[in-house]
Amino acid sequence: MIELLSSSLPQLMFVALVIFLLTGFPVAFSLAATGLMFGFIGIELGLLPISLFQALPLRVFGIIQNDTLLAIPFFTLMGLILERSGMAEDLLDTVGQVFGPVRGGLALAVVLVGALLAATTGVVAASVISMGLISLPIMLRYGYSRAIASGAITASGALAQAVPPSLVLIVMADQLGRSVGDLYRGAFVPAFMLIGMYVLFIIALAMFKPKMLPALPPEALRYREPDGSSGMRSLGVFFAVVASLTTAFGLFYAEIMTAFTGSEVTPALDETIVVALSVGTLIAFFAALINKALRFGLLSQITERVTFVLIPPLALIFLVLGTIFLGVATPTEGGAMGAVGALLMAVVRRRLDFATLKRALESTAQLSTFVLFILIGSTLFSFTFIAVDGQIWVEHLFDKLPGGEIGFLLFVNLMVFVLGFFLDFFEIAFILVPLLAPVAEKLDINLIWFGVMLAMNLQTSFLTPPFGFALFYLRSVAPVSSFLDRVTGKRVEGVKTMDIYRGSIPFVIIQLIMLGLLLAFPQLVTFSLDKPVQFDPDTMQLEIPGNFGGGGWDDDKKDGW
Repeated sequence: MIELLSSSLPQLMFVALVIFLLTGFPVAFSLAATGLMFGFIGIELGLLPISLFQALPLRVFGIIQNDTLLAIPFFTLMGLILERSGMAEDLLDTVGQVFGPVRGGLALAVVLVGALLAATTGVVAASVISMGLISLPIMLRYGYSRAIASGAITASGALAQAVPPSLVLIVMADQLGRSVGDLYRGAFVPAFMLIGMYVLFIIALAMFKPKMLPALPPEALRYREPDGSSGMRSLGVFFAVVASLTTAFGLFYAEIMTAFTGSEVTPALDETIVVALSVGTLIAFFAALINKALRFGLLSQITERVTFVLIPPLALIFLVLGTIFLGVATPTEGGAMGAVGALLMAVVRRRLDFATLKRALESTAQLSTFVLFILIGSTLFSFTFIAVDGQIWVEHLFDKLPGGEIGFLLFVNLMVFVLGFFLDFFEIAFILVPLLAPVAEKLDINLIWFGVMLAMNLQTSFLTPPFGFALFYLRSVAPVSSFLDRVTGKRVEGVKTMDIYRGSIPFVIIQLIMLGLLLAFPQLVTFSLDKPVQFDPDTMQLEIPGNFGGGGWDDDKKDGW
């Protein structure tokens, strides 16, 4: 009986954890209770040593001292300060004014601003709720399809899973035992490809279904020049000049770094893009600042508005990513720099008061504590799970899958996709990823590619009806019944749950296409990563100088020293 119980402990632990979770017990305490309960059962039955839990305090202190996880409160604080200081409203208003005159312009603004909010907040709930409260009433006011408006908001908010700098990628890197910088590099190209696919879909929809995405009426465009023109020509010329300077810097970036360091430098493509964009945003900001301070009058109102609203958060994100990619700062240091930069931006714009700062700090503390408790609980669970050889049971489970590496990836992606309906990302990352990572490594799967794929997968499950979390977040803030619009004075119909579901389906299909591309072309993730140094031990030579000086080794003396 004891032998049967011993061989079945991993399975029993897994079943007990599922039962705990289904009862609605908090995840962190479910994990900890399962680990401790089965640990004591194993000790009582003589299957585990009495000293099993003596190392637990060191493991818990090790979690608290983890420098990588320090980046979570810093990036969270950065995003919350930028969001609660009115950045989201200003961005949507400004970008909406730029793209509003064209069909689908508001939807494009939502996707672009949503991507920026996703990069700063790093939390799906915050991004979707912010966009829903700010942009949904505007889109409904001007006759947008309720399904498309809802889909654009939920899809852009879910980008928080994969757009660097992202909390999701920080946690994934920690659980996979890989560098956060490498996860950021790996996710950089796929994330921006996904945003580009969203934009192309909206443009195509505006071309073939123009009534679903109408343009803003002339009276809704507020920024006009004294002569009555829109000022868009000035914006176009300014953007073209800045883009040309940014491109030129990117093309000569390797030569600039070589001259600066004194040795030949071959930077990665993502590093070149981020650094060039950082320089371009700074050029645009200071050019607009000088123009305004010296009253040259070279830029239109809309150009100045776009520059002063859009450039600071963009510059902050690119500078944080740039310092991480260059190796100047660790992700934790980059997050601290981003938090300080966000506070300074809020102070300069006179949007930071004590109440805003207090709310942001409270939310940061709550999220950080939530993550820490789940991590401690998962450590207690995995401690006992490994002690009863649970990792061997998991490996044997996947050994039976047909198809080898591809079979494993397809099964894991399907499992993570389904679990994403019911569990938050942090819970999946702390429970499932530590069990899957050793199997993936044994199958010679690149863990950076594996991590980016899981992040993209979870993003898809967050959008999929009827259980997608992003859909629930939008439902919580979208008007259910008709309401009186405060601007036009007209009655506007509310948003039905089926509208939200229908709007998400095209974006889910785009996500699945992107996931398929990642599975078929790992190079989308791995091409920018540092290549491992190859060497042949048989041809290695170790050169030792004949004399170290000061009474060191002397070749002429047999004795040595």
